[in-house]
Amino acid sequence: MILHLCPRADWTGENYRAASLDVVGFIHCSDPGTTHLPANALYAGRTDLLLLEIDPARLDVPVRWEEGDPPHPAGIWFPHVYGAIRAQAVVAVHPFPPESDGTFRLPEVLANREPLPRVP
Repeated sequence: MILHLCPRADWTGENYRAASLDVVGFIHCSDPGTTHLPANALYAGRTDLLLLEIDPARLDVPVRWEEGDPPHPAGIWFPHVYGAIRAQAVVAVHPFPPESDGTFRLPEVLANREPLPRVP
């Protein structure tokens, strides 16, 4: 599974198209182990976020694991979805509230799962 952060108002339950698709050509995603990185860097303190849990096998567009721009100092690669995300590929939607200090951590329901192997 891969995850995408989005404001609650952007998720309608239908096919999803983030603004980044028009700007950079893909939708930024992360895996459960890295979701906190963009969340804390870009959305600290926001209380209107959701995590879309996406099954890449249900997408009809490419997913590529790539370096960020700029590359992450630890060499972390992130999944990028090269097209709209079909509603059928979103297998769960999780509220993503910040901690009391404004930072984010993965919701327990996701943090307690066995990790799946990453396919580059």
